[in-house]
Amino acid sequence: MARFIAQIIVLGGQVVARAFTQALRQEFQRGQAAQSAAKTAKQGAKTATTNSMMGISLEEAKQILNVERIDKKAITKNYDHLFKVNEKSGGGSFYLQSKVIRAKERLDAELEVRETEKQQEPENAGDK
Repeated sequence: MARFIAQIIVLGGQVVARAFTQALRQEFQRGQAAQSAAKTAKQGAKTATTNSMMGISLEEAKQILNVERIDKKAITKNYDHLFKVNEKSGGGSFYLQSKVIRAKERLDAELEVRETEKQQEPENAGDK
């Protein structure tokens, strides 16, 4: 009889331990998902703020300067070309030239934000 009681206690303990471990895993997953969502929201807020300040979206700026990725060399190369092509003295359009300038300013602002985030990542890694 004592043997059966001991087996019931051991089995009950195993069931409780498994349930507890599963609950902990789920809680860790939820925490990681919440951190990811918070990071995404923070990045979205930064982008929206920059868009409103600059008056041009990141996608529009990339289209104007004809770049796929935000690469400083490609941005500078395309900016120089488009700026020269649209010079008023050469028969270009002042409006288009100003759009090229705004696009470069927007992409430069995005580069600055990304560099700042990269610099802050090692600092935040020590906090964990």
